[in-house]
Amino acid sequence: MANIAIITGASKGIGFSAAEQFLNNQWQVINISRTAAPKKNIINLSIDLGDQQWPEKNSQQILEKVADADKICLVHNASRLDKDSIADLDATKLREIHEINLVAPAILNKLLIPKMKSGSSIIYIGSTLSEMAVAGAASYVMSKHAVAGMMRATCQDLVDKFIHTCCICPGFTDTEMLRQHLHNDEAILDQVRQANAERRLIEPHEIAELIWYAANHSVINGSLLHANLGQITS
Repeated sequence: MANIAIITGASKGIGFSAAEQFLNNQWQVINISRTAAPKKNIINLSIDLGDQQWPEKNSQQILEKVADADKICLVHNASRLDKDSIADLDATKLREIHEINLVAPAILNKLLIPKMKSGSSIIYIGSTLSEMAVAGAASYVMSKHAVAGMMRATCQDLVDKFIHTCCICPGFTDTEMLRQHLHNDEAILDQVRQANAERRLIEPHEIAELIWYAANHSVINGSLLHANLGQITS
């Protein structure tokens, strides 16, 4: 028997740091993403969560990997962030983003909850944009608000199953996705650093440590956890 962490998008950023955290605590780690995690003891399942056919192609493969699991921690980390606005939001792109940010987590929940024993957990990675908005990220803002709602529904629907859940909402974290979104513009990154009380970007390992805590402490069940260094509001 083994404790198994299934982390979507564990090939880089917060997902990879979370994978390392679980590995360091003797859990098996399964990465679900298009690209492999750069660590040999992570089990990589090459799955494109934006492909609507992935459940038919890959569900059995996932179930086989967790057949002997004692506890499962499912971390919904993979997401897509595009530059767009509500005035010109493309319907096709919106559907593509929701496939990754919302539909894939729902499918994985349905697949894996029947395999989850007491003490298992479902951790959603939200964002500060799960509760607020910024210009130029309409589809992402919409999906991250919905992620918070999905977590709350998870908590209520799993009453008496002893599977706990939470939504961790990181602030601006020093990841490839953030830097690409900001075009690696140091002037903009400096502005972003000024948006919290410590005037810096969050390190991925800091969020990973919170994910590890949440996976092992059911007292946070149903919580939306702010992890933003004290967001400054104007």
